[in-house]
Amino acid sequence: MRMGFLVNDVETERPEYTTTRLAAAAVKLGHEVWLLGVGDFIYDADGSIHATARKAPGTSYDTQEDFLAELQGETGQTERITVDQLDVLMMRNDPAEDAVDRPWAQTSGVLFGQLAVRRGVMVLNDPAHLAHAINKTYFQHFPELVRPKTCISRNAEEIKQFVHQQQDKVVIKPLQGSGGQSVFVINYEDRSNINQMIDAVIRDGYCIAQQFLPAAAEGDVRLFVMNGQPLKHDGKYAAFRRVNTSGDLRSNMHSGGKSEPAEIGEQALQLVEMVRLKLVEDGMFLVGLDIVGDKLIEINVFSPGGLGSAQQHTGIDFAPIVIGDIERKIKHRQYYTQTVSNAQLATL
Repeated sequence: MRMGFLVNDVETERPEYTTTRLAAAAVKLGHEVWLLGVGDFIYDADGSIHATARKAPGTSYDTQEDFLAELQGETGQTERITVDQLDVLMMRNDPAEDAVDRPWAQTSGVLFGQLAVRRGVMVLNDPAHLAHAINKTYFQHFPELVRPKTCISRNAEEIKQFVHQQQDKVVIKPLQGSGGQSVFVINYEDRSNINQMIDAVIRDGYCIAQQFLPAAAEGDVRLFVMNGQPLKHDGKYAAFRRVNTSGDLRSNMHSGGKSEPAEIGEQALQLVEMVRLKLVEDGMFLVGLDIVGDKLIEINVFSPGGLGSAQQHTGIDFAPIVIGDIERKIKHRQYYTQTVSNAQLATL
């Protein structure tokens, strides 16, 4: 199987990233694996899609560090590949990372992904629906029962009115963003800095004001969902709890969060069931659900990370399981040729 992994920039990938883990697992399983960035595509005059991509020369690596060091180093192969000839292209770039410095790159991945689908490549997650998920408004298309109360606006007075209505803490954050950037918690009892916090968010676009969930003090749970079902092996879920002991209420890893084992109970499984239909319809093969109590605070569809943390706390390497499911899809595809859409195949 010929696989391509689309990232923001090949040179900025790191060994601990889930993308690196998946790519190394695919190599170990005997597949041809290429990494390419969103700025590496070429649309040729004959309508074919190409890319300048990199490949590690070995056939198996003991660690992700070894794999990535060879791929990014002098021994790595750099070639102009024909994207049309890939069996699968995994969309693992994060548009939010490019919002400030490379705004042109935010939509480039999904646009070329859509072209690749037309040329017969299986693209995961489905790029037609990823185009609708460039910012956090995608979350609002899921059932209201799974979401905290939310207001989205660039009007500071509207945001302040929402804060007043909650009479409790409120979380504000940018509509576009990741990694806990410009995320603030406004305390209803102490709103002396509310104007500065709102201004810091809306200066770059829309602001999301969201009901504060008290359970967030205990962190949140990242649960991986594949084909609309919780990713599970040998009775253990691909999940972990993210906590921040520094006093910062943001628990994601970029903001100093640490991972702990997570218990996945009926409450979390019910949340998966409530969002499953849309995830399947949208061709969202692999996603990460962020859960606080009985609510979802985010659905990560572009490049959900943390498979390494899930392995650390469960003892199970989920990366080969994900690659194995892609192998299964490729086998099924030959039976249906063009009668099954990319979105249907993505979550088959």
